[in-house]
Amino acid sequence: MIKLDYRSARPIYEQIYEGLRRLMLTGAMAENEKLPSVRALASELSINPNTIQRAYRELEASGYLYSVPGKGNFAGAHHEVDESRKTELLKQIADAAKELRFLGVSEEELLRTLSEGGNK
Repeated sequence: MIKLDYRSARPIYEQIYEGLRRLMLTGAMAENEKLPSVRALASELSINPNTIQRAYRELEASGYLYSVPGKGNFAGAHHEVDESRKTELLKQIADAAKELRFLGVSEEELLRTLSEGGNK
């Protein structure tokens, strides 16, 4: 489900956030699907439940999940969140492209890099 890198500089809760978000975005976790309980996931990953709770709070604040009191946490409808994220990422790409053009990178090289998905 979620792989953690304990040697990473990124906090564990962020890794859990990204792992669950990725599962939701790829469709591995369907909309309205119940997420594991905080205790169950903490036990499975052998980490403190507070860490899971923080990741769940961040996911809820971002619109990726919703909680139902007494029932648990569920994957939310994240279509609006996806559009917002796409817009943000496209702006970052545009800003980076402007800077790269200023540094002398050709349009052809930028297009080639984009078409390769950044895998050189």
